[in-house]
Amino acid sequence: MRNVFVKIFSLLLYIFSILALGVKNPTFPNPYKTVDMSKFEMTFEEEFDGELDRSLWVGHYTYGKTSSVRRGSYWNNYMAYTENGNLVIPLKYLDEGMGGTGAGWYTAGLDTSSRETGFRQKFGYFEVRCILPKGADIWSAFWMMNEDVFNVDGSGQDGTEVDVMESPYYGRIPFNNVVYCNLHYDGYGEAHKAKQVSRTYVKGNPYEEFNTYGLEWNEKEYIFYINGRETARSSFGGVSRKDEYMLLSVEVDGVKGKPAGGWSGIITKNKENAMPSDFVIDYVRAYRYK
Repeated sequence: MRNVFVKIFSLLLYIFSILALGVKNPTFPNPYKTVDMSKFEMTFEEEFDGELDRSLWVGHYTYGKTSSVRRGSYWNNYMAYTENGNLVIPLKYLDEGMGGTGAGWYTAGLDTSSRETGFRQKFGYFEVRCILPKGADIWSAFWMMNEDVFNVDGSGQDGTEVDVMESPYYGRIPFNNVVYCNLHYDGYGEAHKAKQVSRTYVKGNPYEEFNTYGLEWNEKEYIFYINGRETARSSFGGVSRKDEYMLLSVEVDGVKGKPAGGWSGIITKNKENAMPSDFVIDYVRAYRYK
């Protein structure tokens, strides 16, 4: 009888979560639609085998060794490092602060935006292989954008933020193993337009095992993949026609460096064995159409 009650309660909790969040049910990758790599040639390969190339991977709106506020946490480039052939972006609470700011949660957001030493590309296939960080209120992502995403003209063709993978759901039933894809354009103010393209289950344990998250971007649409299998496609806003750079980031939900404990959980409720939490990246690759 108790098992029946637990199952009913779990079902009701699932339904309530869906209704409360106003989202569609998460789906699984399509096993019959896979990315065709034969039509691409590689243009960028970062394996993180040596020291982190800080001329290639620069801080996203964070400069030098200083820290900047990012929602409920702080970004500092020098939190990120390479180890055993991986890039590691940790999240740690620092009592003494870092880079000119005080106590709080510290992590990093890195991008390839430098016009001189970075990497940008229009159209092609872009992929990361990674282990997601575990812990409530922790929000990791692999995404793309350019400066023109701030233009307000009713179209995403002059620049769109493409969230290839975002993971904010650790420990949240029924979304624990779910990642999602979003599109944003027309800036981030009153004119901001956005669409959640998909929520997709990742098989196994993405917080302990490597998986790949990919984006195929062509003149007609964006196509999203997990482990080479299609999860969704969209042309919302009109497909970007501008070169875009890649980003890897971790952050905490909140404002002005203070966690909010909102939709992505409450960071203070993390178990000690889940902290500090690491976003571990094996590689980042990009390809263009042949």
